[in-house]
Amino acid sequence: MTDDTDITLPRPAVVTIRAAKAHDLPELNAMIAALAAHHGDASAMTPEKLERDLFGPMPWIQALVADSGDELMGYAILVPLYRAQEGRRGMDLHHLFVRDGQRGNGIGQHLIARAREIARTAGCDYLSVSAATGNFAAHRFYEQMDFLPRPVTGMRYTQALA
Repeated sequence: MTDDTDITLPRPAVVTIRAAKAHDLPELNAMIAALAAHHGDASAMTPEKLERDLFGPMPWIQALVADSGDELMGYAILVPLYRAQEGRRGMDLHHLFVRDGQRGNGIGQHLIARAREIARTAGCDYLSVSAATGNFAAHRFYEQMDFLPRPVTGMRYTQALA
């Protein structure tokens, strides 16, 4: 005998990919700290620094968030790039993060799709992203999203500005 009782399964959350707003700063800051911890780093980011860099007199970054309506489920940070010798604009996908428990639901793909739109609108010829050498899951993910691996060569130097 079969049971004809209807079973109602929970619907997946509707996620909106949008530009970060001032009220997102504490939650965005917490996700940046979670990504830093995932990589074994400590975060020195604060909501005040985010406010400066996103909304200050000279905005330095763009941030996208994946908003379920109840919480932010992920984010992406975009930073402009330039290849002067080629006269080409690019956009670096500096951070891409999706919260534990939300990975594998397409949120990262949607964040990348929106990042591509922003880069194209800004007149960019390319979108760039990097992943740690041993982060094979990230390598596979980016390659599935049609990013081509490009080896990093040479040294990068920094100098502290007092």
